[in-house]
Amino acid sequence: MSLSGKLAGKTAIVTGAAQGIGRGIALRLARDGAAVVLTDLNKDKLAAVAAEIGALGGVALPLTADVSNREQVFSVLKEAGAALGAVDIMVNNAGIAQVGSILEATPADVETIFRINVQGTLWGIQAAAKTFQAQKSRGKIINACSIAGHESYPLLGIYSATKFAVRALTQAAAKELASSGITVNAYCPGVVGTAMWTDIDRRMAEETGAAIGETYKKYVDGIALGRVETPDDVAGFVSYLASADADYMTGQSVMIDGGLVFR
Repeated sequence: MSLSGKLAGKTAIVTGAAQGIGRGIALRLARDGAAVVLTDLNKDKLAAVAAEIGALGGVALPLTADVSNREQVFSVLKEAGAALGAVDIMVNNAGIAQVGSILEATPADVETIFRINVQGTLWGIQAAAKTFQAQKSRGKIINACSIAGHESYPLLGIYSATKFAVRALTQAAAKELASSGITVNAYCPGVVGTAMWTDIDRRMAEETGAAIGETYKKYVDGIALGRVETPDDVAGFVSYLASADADYMTGQSVMIDGGLVFR
């Protein structure tokens, strides 16, 4: 039996749910009452998150999938519907970071990150929207953007380009799908204390000669609220976007960064 809460009776899919922000989102949506379909490439970590949700009294369905593979994404939606009934919320969270000069970016670098961050989001939008339309339901699509989707950063140029693209897809999809009652929004985290930022800091050190931890500290020191962001900070906002409280919001890519980038 699922937990009670503002998302009780809803089914949510979270991509990249095995760790970091995705795990935090999955746990929060479960606490809010949603049955959660967890997707990622790491089967063991997915199983661990599913067990955490089960321990809370929630419902979790772990499905290994590669978001860059359109057929696999559509298969996840089909399996979710068959196992749990109607799908209500799609969180396109999966993504990777990449550190390096735009002058040194290789075709392989660019193809890989765009395939996961941009195409992966696009396939998720397509699969969710087609599912919602077939159900004749008002679903919610929530995409992972970034402060780097509002302001690009040196040595993060290609990554930033993918997140600017996610903003564009979010806006276009919101306009195309509004007549079906489907909302499309994005969350834009800043510096989150996860393994991704540990890797970014390490790669920045390699590229610039900075000490390990120096780049991370520089960005954290610029946060107005004075502390690093947690996955729970992001998850709280995603929970809002997934709820009825955000029914009149669409096409927005909102910064949830503790006051690092202001627009």
